[in-house]
Amino acid sequence: LPALARDLVNHQAVVIVTTGGEPSALAAKAATSKIPIVFVIDGDPVIIGLVESLNNPGGNATGLSLISPALEAKRLGLLRELVSKSTLIGVLANEDYPDTDRQLAVVETAAEALGQKISIQNIRSERDLDRVFTTLSQLKVDALLVAADPLFTELNDQIVALANRYKIPAIYASREFIVAGGVMSYGASEADAYRAAGVYAGKILKGAKPAALPVQLPTKFDLVINLKAAKSLGLTVPPSLIARADEVIE
Repeated sequence: LPALARDLVNHQAVVIVTTGGEPSALAAKAATSKIPIVFVIDGDPVIIGLVESLNNPGGNATGLSLISPALEAKRLGLLRELVSKSTLIGVLANEDYPDTDRQLAVVETAAEALGQKISIQNIRSERDLDRVFTTLSQLKVDALLVAADPLFTELNDQIVALANRYKIPAIYASREFIVAGGVMSYGASEADAYRAAGVYAGKILKGAKPAALPVQLPTKFDLVINLKAAKSLGLTVPPSLIARADEVIE
């Protein structure tokens, strides 16, 4: 990523739009302090140093945050509703992701408040997936929370396939996992976020300064449930969850 960012700078890009979360945004920020940057990330851009504040970004970067780490507690609660008698819930995290510590702190606090035992399993690459799911199976987890992470989005097909193979109901951060055969997701729309990033890039091309464009936060969050996937795991989705779902795949 640093090499790719430097290449864009060397080619004198007029504006750089970063995808794939924090790593690409940070690489672009490190490569230039002059070329405007529009990012789409999961976490807090202030905490990781992309902007000075949400309302007044300062510098050359602005964009959108899906605030996914803050939603991990909500996802844990939804997962407990789905598997109400869960003794142990697994948590899949990427230890190399900039927001992992914050994600896990949110999950651990929520689990303690709910009296829910969790088992955190960290990976760094696709090579770790088989090992982690074998461990989750041996631990006999009742369900799995897959933390929001660009790596997991990239590996969504593999993660969903393994969760289904081991008969582990899981909740994910985006609809893409449900299309791949996952049971349930909750989060902001990535499509809406990238569309908004395109609007910001257009404004910058027309002369707007990133420092004057506030970082946008999502206003709509979607709960998506795949009843077919749930049935294949022998799981009955509570009617209360179905009634609250924004989309139900049958």
